[in-house]
Amino acid sequence: MDKPIELINMEPGNYHKNISLEGFIGDSKSSSLNSKQETTSWGKTSPSKSYCSSSSTSTENVVSTLERRKITKANTEAILNSRADEIPLFPGEKISEQARDVTYVCPYNGPSRGVLTVTNYKLYFRSTDKDLNTIIDVPLGVVSRIEKVGGLSSRGENAYGIEVFCKDMRNLRFAHKQENHSRRDMFERLQQFAFPLSNKLKLFAFEYSEMFPENGWAVYEPIAELKRMGINNDMWKITKINDNYEICDSYPAVLAVPAQVTDEEIKNVANFRSRGRVPVLSWIHSESQATITRCSQPLVGVSGKKCRDDEKFISLIIDANAQSDKMFILDARPSANAMANKPKGGGYESEDAYKNAELVFLDIHNIHVMRESLRKLKELCFPTIEETKWLSGLESTYWLKHIKCILAGAVRIVDKVENHKTSVLVHCSDGWDRTAQLTALAMLMLDPYYRTIKGFEVLIEKEWLSFGHKFQQRVGHGDNHHSDADRSPVFLQFIDCVWQITQQYPNAFEFNEYFLITILDNLYSCRFGTFLYNSERERVEQRVKETTVSLWSYTNSQLELYLNPLYWANPHQQEVLIPIASLRNIRLWKAYYCRWNPSMRIQDPVYQRIRELLRLKEQFQKQVEECRKEQQLRLTKANSSSP
Repeated sequence: MDKPIELINMEPGNYHKNISLEGFIGDSKSSSLNSKQETTSWGKTSPSKSYCSSSSTSTENVVSTLERRKITKANTEAILNSRADEIPLFPGEKISEQARDVTYVCPYNGPSRGVLTVTNYKLYFRSTDKDLNTIIDVPLGVVSRIEKVGGLSSRGENAYGIEVFCKDMRNLRFAHKQENHSRRDMFERLQQFAFPLSNKLKLFAFEYSEMFPENGWAVYEPIAELKRMGINNDMWKITKINDNYEICDSYPAVLAVPAQVTDEEIKNVANFRSRGRVPVLSWIHSESQATITRCSQPLVGVSGKKCRDDEKFISLIIDANAQSDKMFILDARPSANAMANKPKGGGYESEDAYKNAELVFLDIHNIHVMRESLRKLKELCFPTIEETKWLSGLESTYWLKHIKCILAGAVRIVDKVENHKTSVLVHCSDGWDRTAQLTALAMLMLDPYYRTIKGFEVLIEKEWLSFGHKFQQRVGHGDNHHSDADRSPVFLQFIDCVWQITQQYPNAFEFNEYFLITILDNLYSCRFGTFLYNSERERVEQRVKETTVSLWSYTNSQLELYLNPLYWANPHQQEVLIPIASLRNIRLWKAYYCRWNPSMRIQDPVYQRIRELLRLKEQFQKQVEECRKEQQLRLTKANSSSP
């Protein structure tokens, strides 16, 4: 094997994107990737820069073509000897279009000629160049928009083709030869399967039929989770008043509300809260009984409307906490935005109407501001990074400032609940974006259960999926409206905040960052049914659990990939985490945002080291257990021999 095969893969579940298969056969080693030319525009090249990337990683992290299979020398040779038009397919995946003599224009390595294939799930490119065999494997759910580049009069090499803009921080360019007449058919097939809903087709998740030993749909059971927290009790009850989603179509069927509230009062409160999203329990402190509840804004309007049942509802939440006679209402919005909602019929709680409640605004901006911030960050990270202006450019995106504000808001919730033993009510406008960020992060900091792999899956199912975060609209699954004003990186920001906490508390989480990246990749992929649609009601109507595979089936069937070797699972571990929400401590998550840029990629085979650390940890745990048994045996002998 003289030439390494370079795998540049966007398939969810594969972290390192430039991998030499040489590293999987022998011992782990590193090598540099030297670009002979850097393409700056279609058909033009500039002098090269030298980049270094990891050439090996653990065998479990190889591309989708070898997913969950151990690579052997025979596997490697099979890949190298396979034809360029042969591609790996998932169960339910079919080839739709194939074009030969297509050039992938890499901004780092320059052009590479090969075969481009489109299936009902992915875009797959395999180069035929002898010097560097490049593979690109892109789930079409990742695609945001597709554009034709160049016309019939275009001149110059690689000036005529297709550009694919992706949701995960990078773009791809493919040049076609005009005389081959392949661009039109390829463009039409890409449009058809990247945006199936816009073309009256099913999402791939409904075609995908791979079987896993774990059933991810069984991870979250709402009543079992409420019972884990001690509900029902004297002050809180489980209700199925929303069983048919009539009270609130974006809430789950199972809710926890104050024990003394009546069904009629719940209906009246639903009429007074935006979208019918009444205050309901998210989390309760096992000792103090202080709670985190969530809802949407009250419909007070300009005239300052009131609702006695809503005021009573809030007072019952306050009374349910015997440790404090006060409540904090944390409104995620800037105060100016909350006031601007009054003419539209919304607004915020008056402290005069809600006795013993203090209103605090957290100054987290809306979805439109966040979308623009991510757009600027993408421009900064891909394809080129301006070294001399990196820090000022990063600051101008405001991305880290937004992450800091979200984290700071969650820390305030934790402080009120843990240190002041006071209950907290959280809302934004409709209670499904910033509210979910804040409640989920606060619960993660307060409860060690959510810091395990399965506990984190439960947290996402509960606070995001069941409580109606609009994944369909925020991500744009399967539709071609890339400029839709409803799209926004709300869930991405939450995962980023989780990563920030893991950096400050590296021993507190059972999962590693690869787990977080796998979740984000599959947020877009449409391979699994987990993140499809906007609410629990819609997923029930579309029979998602019966007809698609859960992402957690995939992750829980290979847990060893996602374990953090530094995790300290000890009953005496720090129960509550309070990270420092300061720009001095907030960092850009380069392993996610910059992973397509070789100059920013992690330099050493980190996942190989993680595997080794996990093996060492297991050995030491066995030694400790053996020593304990030996010590116990000696004590038993000593006691039996004593008079």
